[in-house]
Amino acid sequence: MTKQWKYAATAVSCAFFWVGLAAFAAIPAPSSGSAKSTAKTKTTAVTMSDADFAKAAAEGGIAEVKFGELAEDKALSKTVKDLSQRMVDDHTKADDSLKTAASKDNISIPAQMNTKDQAAYARLSELSGAAFDRAYARDMVRDHEADIAAFRHEANDGKDASIKSFAEQTLATLEDHLKMARQALESVSSKTSAKTTKTIKKQS
Repeated sequence: MTKQWKYAATAVSCAFFWVGLAAFAAIPAPSSGSAKSTAKTKTTAVTMSDADFAKAAAEGGIAEVKFGELAEDKALSKTVKDLSQRMVDDHTKADDSLKTAASKDNISIPAQMNTKDQAAYARLSELSGAAFDRAYARDMVRDHEADIAAFRHEANDGKDASIKSFAEQTLATLEDHLKMARQALESVSSKTSAKTTKTIKKQS
């Protein structure tokens, strides 16, 4: 899910690994060829309320769907395409579940990506081929490492029963996503390495 958590993760990095909320996303800097923006939460996961978590998770989930749809269209690797389809399917369902949970306690959640994710989407859309595959897969690995820490924290320490339950029920899905993302990244990275080695041998 999106970049809502990096500031939070940085603030508590001595106590937790990526504990800052990261609802379905976290992106490296544009210079690395990555897609979405870096996380941006002013509060820490320790002090963030259930409502703040829900809002950040909603923004992140929406971004994951949008980026997944982009990857379904632009990715070359079947592994990356499979990953993107899973992102779209699962995060669409998760977003619906979050809306239901939030409505029970009259928590208002966003209905679109935030401005930083919109800008990051534009950057990723400019990539193509193997560069796109690598950037998207790398982003999904980093995103879900942050997501899992954030959702686990909410599942363990959340106060709102509905939001806490949503986090608990979503954790297993995020763990599956991370596994798929790592496999996709390894696949596209190994293909690039093999191609580079082959090119070097031809030039020798």
